[in-house]
Amino acid sequence: MALITFTSPQQLTKYSAEHALAFPILLDQARITYRAFGLGRGSVWRVWGWKAARRYLDIFRSEGTAGLKRPTEDTLQLGGDFVVDPDGNLSYGFCGDGPDDRPSTEDLIAAVRETER
Repeated sequence: MALITFTSPQQLTKYSAEHALAFPILLDQARITYRAFGLGRGSVWRVWGWKAARRYLDIFRSEGTAGLKRPTEDTLQLGGDFVVDPDGNLSYGFCGDGPDDRPSTEDLIAAVRETER
């Protein structure tokens, strides 16, 4: 398992220090992997529309301005979740169409377990 991100080396160092992950984090600033998996960019409206506005309002209400942080990256870059089996074959793929479009944790765990058989 690995996390692939396009963030800056400085942000990656900060993220790694804040989250003790048990797997490697790989840096792809040129977004070659993103393009290879068909991950494009979302529209401003899809990424920053009413759903996002409601979410930020909820954060503001519960945490005040301390809970809000300025984005440090390209917020329009769409993400995805992929499982590659030990032979290098894509066994599961999910391309999100916005920041809130993610597969369930259960689906990801099931996809990983499938590759272990």
